[in-house]
Amino acid sequence: MTDFHRIRRLPPYVFEQVNRVKAAARNAGADIVDLGMGNPDLDAPAHVTEKLKETIGKPHTDRYSASKGIPGLRRAQAAYYERRFGVKLNPDTQVVATLGSKEGFANMAQAITAPGDVILVPNPSYPIHAFGFLMAGAAIRSVPCEPGPEFFHALERAVAHSIPSPLALVLCYPSNPTACVADLDFYRDVVAFAKKHDLIVLSDLAYSEVYFDDVPPPSVLQVPGAMDVTVEFTSMSKTFSMAGWRMGFAVGNERLIAALARVKSYLDYGAYTPIQVAATAALNGPQDCIADMRSVYKKRRDVLVDSFGKAGWDIPSPSASMFAWVPIPEKFRHLGSVEFAKLLIEKADVAVAPGVGFGEHGDDYVRIALVENEQRIRQAARNVRRFLETGAETLHNVVPLAAAR
Repeated sequence: MTDFHRIRRLPPYVFEQVNRVKAAARNAGADIVDLGMGNPDLDAPAHVTEKLKETIGKPHTDRYSASKGIPGLRRAQAAYYERRFGVKLNPDTQVVATLGSKEGFANMAQAITAPGDVILVPNPSYPIHAFGFLMAGAAIRSVPCEPGPEFFHALERAVAHSIPSPLALVLCYPSNPTACVADLDFYRDVVAFAKKHDLIVLSDLAYSEVYFDDVPPPSVLQVPGAMDVTVEFTSMSKTFSMAGWRMGFAVGNERLIAALARVKSYLDYGAYTPIQVAATAALNGPQDCIADMRSVYKKRRDVLVDSFGKAGWDIPSPSASMFAWVPIPEKFRHLGSVEFAKLLIEKADVAVAPGVGFGEHGDDYVRIALVENEQRIRQAARNVRRFLETGAETLHNVVPLAAAR
């Protein structure tokens, strides 16, 4: 039962190892400050939930919906792109609503990939960027995550030495997990490179509205000609704190959007209609809730950087996303990110995400999510300080690592 072809292509889910230790600690009575999963703890905007309640039970809303999204929702997403990025989209041919951006990305991989195709994926990067294509039969070639000269040197090497030539390039800025950002000059170079080498560009822009320095992250579709080669994925999960609603979008090149829509038409009937109606209200309605969301995460970021720094663990301050990408303290780096994350639960009652879960180049790091309130972040910092001061000594609420494996 473990020999299925696609299952064999997937490595062990490293986050589950940490989750088992976390569950065992909680079962033993530990109060774990969970900064691991990027699961927003903020409420969805009140006007959005009210629209959901208003729509539930209306005639025909319990029937199958539209796989590519109801027309009003696709028009609302097109209006958002024009308002936010100055990018005009045809809602009928260049917008598809997805069951979260993760589903959209995975189904795009199914739509465009033949066995053996080569896909260029940042390392580290959000797991679906690589594993969606692995499940579709592709081969993955890693490129650097940071947008800089080495990124393009890696692209040149990949084009020169990959057989067959790469099919697609994945981008993710602001990055999950590293929080690095890209500017329009970088995107211009990417589009020029993609056109020169016949590459599809797949951009994950899930954190487009989570930024802290008054410089809104751009869309690659703002580059003239990008629409010829690009599909971009966005999500309502972080922007409107609607993670469990599973609502996202793919927008861009008509041919690629049509391929995604066709695959989806065989696999789903779209999100529940009241959710699509409420999502339309979110995009078309008051946007002050987005500024409020940013303010909350910025305050948490500042508390994290300050309190952990005082505890003896320097946190690079992210300018965007809801994550900090943090080097493991030097004296623990030899453990690797999985064992360090387990140790942090056992000794400090703090859960983080091991960096290796985002690619082998992340193993010297952990990802810390801003998903607990400021008081809890300070509590985590106090626990970390005691852990760092006592080294390998036991603090409290110890869960033997071996028992949780």
